Amino acid sequence: MQANISDSGMDNWHDYEVESRREIVMLLRAIGTKHQLVNMRADGGSEVGLTSILSVDAERGSVILDRPVSQTQSHNLLAANGVAFDTTLDKIRIMFSANRVEACQFEGGAALRIALPATLIRLQRREFYRMDTPIGNPVRAVIPLPEELGGGETVLPLADISCGGVAILDNQFLLGETIGKSYADCKIDLPEIGVVTATLQVRSSQDMKLLNNKVKRRLGCQFVGISRGNLAYVQRYITKLEREQNARAAGLD
Repeated sequence: MQANISDSGMDNWHDYEVESRREIVMLLRAIGTKHQLVNMRADGGSEVGLTSILSVDAERGSVILDRPVSQTQSHNLLAANGVAFDTTLDKIRIMFSANRVEACQFEGGAALRIALPATLIRLQRREFYRMDTPIGNPVRAVIPLPEELGGGETVLPLADISCGGVAILDNQFLLGETIGKSYADCKIDLPEIGVVTATLQVRSSQDMKLLNNKVKRRLGCQFVGISRGNLAYVQRYITKLEREQNARAAGLD
């Protein structure tokens, strides 16, 4: 059973599932070779940790992961009944899970070990197709702020959306520009579709200087641990935007 990515709401999830052991090994090794960061989430919790793949042993059916610096985070992972993993490879989103995580040693250092996943989810490039969101009536994200940023919450407009994440316009520089920073329980109200709840992790930050010397900040954020139901909402909204765009291009709107 896939931790965190097995809930109902998206009928065609099996279209993205990889069951070939050989292909799974190949993909995981490529993630390790390219030193891609991998998000970890224990038991569907809100805390997101970062790791990387150190080794994939096909014969023993195991995957060795880098151990988090935080002892508390490591303890939570080792005690968890299920851990979900989420990363990207050449702009393809890869998700897999493990029922348990074990402590081990790898090349003289502390590491984590999981069983080689029997399946994984691979979202092809086309699933990351981005659609610009409306400018006149922008879609907004409600983002809870951690205590170090003053607590409470802030509401920021989106610039675009895809099944992989969103771009947020943070022109007041409220979130900072820390790459890898995660914001849990963010809510995005998609008109005529519904509210999507997910953790947003900052993956890129771009400051753009305008002709009037004002600076705008665009934060590229990845969905972390998004459920099937929420992802289905995102897909439906993207389809709605595409239809509206095509209607305008045809002079029907």
